[in-house]
Parts: sequence; C-alpha cells; structure tokens
Amino acid sequence: MKMSGARAIVSGLEKEGVEVIFGIPGGQSIPLYDALYDSSMNHILTRHEQGAAHAADGYARASGKVGVCSATSGPGATNLTTGIANAYMDSSPIVAITGQVPRASIGKDAFQETDIIGITMPVTKQSFQLRSVAEIPEVIKSSFYIAKTGRPGPVLIDIPKDIQEIEDEIDFNVKLELNGYKPTLRGHPRQIKEAAKLILEAERPVIIAGGGVIISEASEELMELARLIGAPVTTTLMGKGSFPEMDPLALGVLGMHGRKAANYAVTDSDVLISIGMRFSDRSTGAVSCFAPDAKIIHIDIDPAEIGKNVSVDIPVVGDAKTVLKELIRVLRKIMESEKSKAWQEKIKIWKKEFSPKMDYDDVPLKPHRVIKEIMDFLSEDDIVTTEVGQCQMWAHHYMGRSKPRSFISSGGLGTMGFGFPAAMGAKVAKPDVNVIDIAGDGSFLMNIQELATVVENNINVVVGVFDNHYLGMVRQWQELFYDRRYSSVYLGNLPDFVKVAEGFGALGIRVEKPEEIRPALKEAFNAGKPVVLDFMIEHECNIFPMVPPGRCLKDIME
Repeated sequence: MKMSGARAIVSGLEKEGVEVIFGIPGGQSIPLYDALYDSSMNHILTRHEQGAAHAADGYARASGKVGVCSATSGPGATNLTTGIANAYMDSSPIVAITGQVPRASIGKDAFQETDIIGITMPVTKQSFQLRSVAEIPEVIKSSFYIAKTGRPGPVLIDIPKDIQEIEDEIDFNVKLELNGYKPTLRGHPRQIKEAAKLILEAERPVIIAGGGVIISEASEELMELARLIGAPVTTTLMGKGSFPEMDPLALGVLGMHGRKAANYAVTDSDVLISIGMRFSDRSTGAVSCFAPDAKIIHIDIDPAEIGKNVSVDIPVVGDAKTVLKELIRVLRKIMESEKSKAWQEKIKIWKKEFSPKMDYDDVPLKPHRVIKEIMDFLSEDDIVTTEVGQCQMWAHHYMGRSKPRSFISSGGLGTMGFGFPAAMGAKVAKPDVNVIDIAGDGSFLMNIQELATVVENNINVVVGVFDNHYLGMVRQWQELFYDRRYSSVYLGNLPDFVKVAEGFGALGIRVEKPEEIRPALKEAFNAGKPVVLDFMIEHECNIFPMVPPGRCLKDIME
C-alpha cells in the first residue's frame, strides 16, 4: 500500500488503538496534522507543549494505556522535554512525536532545528529519528511496545518534514524484532524460595509497595500477601493507592513527609519486603540508618534499581504481579503456624498514637481541614492529581486513597505545573469520574494557560488551589533551616484566581471559612464546566511531620 509518511504515521497510531493525542502543531509538523484532520483520533490542542506531555502522562497513569503527545521541532520539541523527563522518572508510558527539519537540513542549524534525540536521550527508554517512510510501521510498533512493557517509560519519535510528505510502499504486517530487549517477568525460583523462607522467619515484617505494584496491576496479590503473613503495608508516593489506606494493615505513606507509624515500623522491622520501588532518598532518609536491623527483599522488574541505593539481601528481578503470585504459592505450601500478634499490636498502637489531626476550624483555613472535606466528598473511583510542593505533601500525607490509579503525582522529578494538565489527561481517560487537582498557587501558575484547553474541550476538572501567597515548600525550608530568611518566595496577592478562572470561561469560587468548603465542592462538581476553587489557607502553615534532609526516618520534626 502506497501512502505518505504522515498518513502512515496516523494509520500506525490508529492500529495501536490510540484514541487521543495532546499537542500543538508547527511548521515542521503541518503534514502530520493535515493527515490527522481525517483521522478517527481526537487531537486536543493544548496551550503549551509541556501541558501536552503532562496530559499524556496523566492519561497514561489513569488508564494504564500509552499516552501520546506531539509537538513541532525546535522550541516545540524542547518544551516537551520536562514532561518526558517526568514520565521517565515515574515510569509512565508515553510516546512523544516531534516534527523535525527536512533530512537535508539536519545538522545545518536550520530554522527551529534542535537535536531533540540528543537532548532527550538520558530521559527516554528509546528514541527514533525516521530516515525513510518504509520504516514507519516498525518504528510505531516498537515505540508502543517499548513504552508499555518491562519498566514503562517514554519513547520519542522524531520525524523530518520531508519524511512526512513523500510517499512509499507501506507494510503494516511487519514482524516486530527487538534484539536485546527482553524484560524479565518471572522471578528466579530459588530467589523466591529464599524470600519465602526469610519472611516466615520474620517477627516484624513490613511491606513497602511502590509504583511498580500499580503498573503491574498487582494490588490484589499485595493484599493477599499482607493478609497471609500479617504484615503492615506502607507505600511510596508512587505506590499510593496500591493498598487501601483505610485497611487495618495500612500504614500510609513513608519517608520525609510520611506517617510516623510508617517510618517507625520500617525502622524497627526485621524483614522488609520492598515491591516495585527504588528506595529514593525521599523514602529512605539517610541510607546509613534505614531499616538498620532488617533483612531486605527487593522485588523489581528493573535490575538496575536493585542494589543501586540500598544494599539488599534477596534480590528478585521480575514483574511484581508474577513474582507475588509465585511467592504466595510458595508461602502457602510451607507455612505451618500463625505468627505472633505482638508486632501487629505494636503497629496498632503507633497508628492510634500518631493518627493525624484534621478537624481544624481555623480561619484562615488549615489545609488539613480542606483535605479532609475533599476526601469525604470523593468516591474511591474518583481521581486526585497534585501539583508539587506543600500541596502535594498535604495530599500525600492526609488524603486516603483505596484504589490504584486514583492518586497521580509527580514523584521523581517533582515537577511544578504537573498536576493541572495531568488532571486534564486523567479526565479524558476517565470522563465518568470526578477529577480534582490539589494545587498550590505557585505551581498552578506554571501551567494555568491550560484553563483555555479544558474550557474549549469541555474537560470538566476541578482545581483546588491552596492559596498561601508563597512558594510554600521553599518558604518552609527557609523558615526551618535558614533562619526565616524568606528569599524570593513571596508571590504577593496576585492573581485573583476567581477572576482568572472567569476570564477563561471557567467558574471561580473563593473559599475562606470551613463551613464553606463542602458547599463549594458540591457546586464545583455539579457545575458542568471546569472550576477553580481558591482556598484561602494560612500563609505560613507547614507540612508536618517532616524528616529533615539527610536524617534517619525516626528523626521526625512536628
């Protein structure tokens, strides 16, 4: 079949089941967008390429599918880079498509030429630059397969303009061959048996569940393992939602802004079962005093993560769901008696003693109370996204979630401006659930232009702005560690978020008193349009508890 490169790309995307693309056209991608004009796919025109990448990321995390974004060459492509890096750090499957100058102009500093392959090489699983029309089917198939298999991540396809325009014979029945790319799914039987033996010998086991549990859809197996061995479960930021946080065995999140009970349990554990997590510094605190008495079992599909940050005793390389199924089978086969309840009782005491207070009636509002009202309003199927900063940690710490893919946040890269476009992508993926972005005023301003996108496309998300007039997390560090020398963190009284929302055609609601929160949420989720809730919170409210940087998990400030 003979067709243009642009038409072949569109057909390849359709064959991969792509339903929506987030992006912005430009000079070097006009032929591709001309082909999209007749496509069955929905293209959502964002107002910035970074918003397109984050929206594709949010779509992927909410749906479990590959998200797709597109930009032109030069600044369009470089504007995608932050979103690509964010997806890479958080193992989110996206395919980014960029236009490029014609092949004859590459390397000659042509107008809007950038080496986007070189720029993104450290933050992609794979990058392709098309050199012929005939290779398009194989590149499209390879890109989607690589993005969603093994440890998921972003793939970039760079397409010179002349490749989009010329015609050639296309064969979509090409056989996919990726020599050297064979992710390990099944854990080694001997390692699994050793892990089972160690677990059965444990008196104080703790499970840490990371984002890999959600990616592999292993939440049921996680629950079964926890019940079987009576082990409490804590999660990383990326693992939030993999285990119901209202369950008696749930410890909540751990780490710098984690729950005290979780940090204490991990520190006092004798066996740590770590699943689909990478022992980031925000989770471990000082590695020298992380779980000092524990033998560590590390289950992860990426062998590069095992032993990278924390030394482990029993490594198991494999898919979390597959490994947990086999581990549970082995455990059931050799278990003989019920474990002592002493550890579970100690966990219950910690959870009760360190249960966070949320029922504040203060004016200005306390963020704890706002989070409580939002949590009480949402169903377990609704989706919470977050910006980055104090708002993220308030949601991370206080917002209980019970289902995978119901909490979406920027973990490894900590990208301000992520939450709002991610909420947009999540709502496109799951139009029948409520989606709210927990935002700080500083972070929301970084991609506030996407209000135009959600209004024009009837993507009815809600943004809850925790408005404290500061870059709150930096201000908190300056207060605690730099003698309150508030350098370049005060945002002032601008903008008026209610007026900004109205200017974009959205609904803006200012909330100043505790009794106004619930009615405002009800109005927002029934408005039939995008809404910005401007929560006027205490200006210098801090997120506690907090483990100071470089300290042990038990060195908690309150």
